[in-house]
Amino acid sequence: MFIIIGIIIVMGCVIGGFLMIDGPLGVLLQPSEFVVIGGAVIGATIAANPIKYLMRILASLPAALKGSPYNKKTYTEVLRMQYDIFVNSKKGGLLSIEEDVNNPMSSSIFTQYPTFVANHHAVDFFCDAMKMLVNGACSPEELEIMLEAEMETHHDEGAIVPVLLQRASDALPGLGIVAAVLGIVVTMQHLDGPPEELGRHVGAALVGTFLGLLLSYGFLAPIAANLENLAQDEGKYFGCLKAGVVAFSNGAAPMTAVEFARKTIYSFDRPPSNELEPMLKEIKPR
Repeated sequence: MFIIIGIIIVMGCVIGGFLMIDGPLGVLLQPSEFVVIGGAVIGATIAANPIKYLMRILASLPAALKGSPYNKKTYTEVLRMQYDIFVNSKKGGLLSIEEDVNNPMSSSIFTQYPTFVANHHAVDFFCDAMKMLVNGACSPEELEIMLEAEMETHHDEGAIVPVLLQRASDALPGLGIVAAVLGIVVTMQHLDGPPEELGRHVGAALVGTFLGLLLSYGFLAPIAANLENLAQDEGKYFGCLKAGVVAFSNGAAPMTAVEFARKTIYSFDRPPSNELEPMLKEIKPR
């Protein structure tokens, strides 16, 4: 939502400022410039990237419109979920949660936390880690290395779309110049015409440079930065899950493991301990 508001502000201020100096709005409507710049940047992006990367762009754009889902409420829920799993593991042994981590969507524990369950990447990340503990397949040190490797891979994957959009953004000013040069070529064909006609052609050519800069710095670059920030937010969420699991695998009590996880959260999203602790104490092992 905020990205839409930002774009509206960009357009409103640019067009409004142009009108304030009595700029003729119609001169900015140059379909040929849009075709040259838009078609060139789309074609260049297609030429530069495999189809699987291009499909990621289409899948990621809705996330930019929705904004980050990670906030104090989301983190409170995931900390409560971790405590619930950990305390049941302590009471009944790790085998008591085997069915839960194998089938989280039908688990009586996980289904109490809808925001977490809706994040299938996070569910897989957490349940796969807990499966390793349940099965005794690795030591705490090996588990931490494995989770770190998975987080690094997830971070690299999350950076794909922002990098692609930033590259397209970097190309737009140059493509705007291409459109402007084409406009100047047309202008040179009318040097024997009246000054009004020359002015019209030169103005149309300069619109190409204007559009390239506006689309780059006013649209694509902010969207790329937005998606990059979303990826960082998601990485912090995964880091919270990792810290809790690693602490628990090293023998920490459920409350202590959750506190390790809480400490990884940014201060503006972190639930205060004096609010979280009473919530955790209300959770009873099944």
